[in-house]
Amino acid sequence: MTSTKRISRPIRRNRGAAAVALAAATALLAGCNSSDSKGDDPLSDSKASGDGVVVGSNNFAESILLADIYGEALKAKGIKVSYKPNIGSRETTYGLLKNGSISVLPEYNGALLAYLDPKATPKTVAATTSAIEAKLDSKLTLLQPSPAQDKDSVTLNAATAKKYNLTDKSSIADLKDIAKDLVIGASPEFQTRQQGLVGLKDVYGLEFKSFKALDAGGPLTKAALKKNTVQAADIFTTDATISKEKHVVLQDPKNLFGFENVQPLVYKSALPQKGADALNAVSAKLDTATLLDLGAQVQLQGKDPLDVAQAWLKSAGLD
Repeated sequence: MTSTKRISRPIRRNRGAAAVALAAATALLAGCNSSDSKGDDPLSDSKASGDGVVVGSNNFAESILLADIYGEALKAKGIKVSYKPNIGSRETTYGLLKNGSISVLPEYNGALLAYLDPKATPKTVAATTSAIEAKLDSKLTLLQPSPAQDKDSVTLNAATAKKYNLTDKSSIADLKDIAKDLVIGASPEFQTRQQGLVGLKDVYGLEFKSFKALDAGGPLTKAALKKNTVQAADIFTTDATISKEKHVVLQDPKNLFGFENVQPLVYKSALPQKGADALNAVSAKLDTATLLDLGAQVQLQGKDPLDVAQAWLKSAGLD
């Protein structure tokens, strides 16, 4: 993923008061339940004592949930874990990783690469990892990427998908003959970006009826899609609204929207091999549909992210 809007992904996640409240509430739950040490100042540069591993998270709900999954998977292998949740932007978390204040962080490979090398244009997940490793601080390393991705998409509301017999197995290319009848909504910059209307035309040959400038996958876009003011929209692929409203996310076989695989970023000397193996096992079983479901349990059903993390790890045989 090379779009510049991905450089500060956590900031993009905190769009609007609702998103801020959600992240804060989820962080509070995580702080109260996931570990006795989660009340520590997340911006403290103190290092973990002994052989403990410090799992950090950025300041949005999904990152906090992923941190709980990582932490509980490590605990299951007998590793001492403490947490620094809800830290903030990538600029902050990357610095804390480099100085060893945190040991493990859930990352998104495309967003991380855009931060490290905005001009990179990898064509595969493996190439994305290689490009990141070429730019990473020497004290850091990436573990295996998961199939789970949280990225931009072309998403249809349920009524539109039903009208044109499209499912979550359908492709963006399947809109070629019907895009002329659809209004698409997204952030204003989506209209002029390659990873937007420009690319949808160049890569998939789509020309929509019209474009409605809204916000970056936020409440305006989601409300417009629900009300059918727009029939298609740029919604992030693990947004809980997708399952709640039965929206249909179209496949992107030509990778117009790049790669945003969830991938652990690690301070090398802080994580033993059995810890790396545990997190790689998590990545092997974490796909987009699973992450969407887990996020919905936290964001829509109000479940404690720690409980959600533990239940999934048990169901996946990773506890």
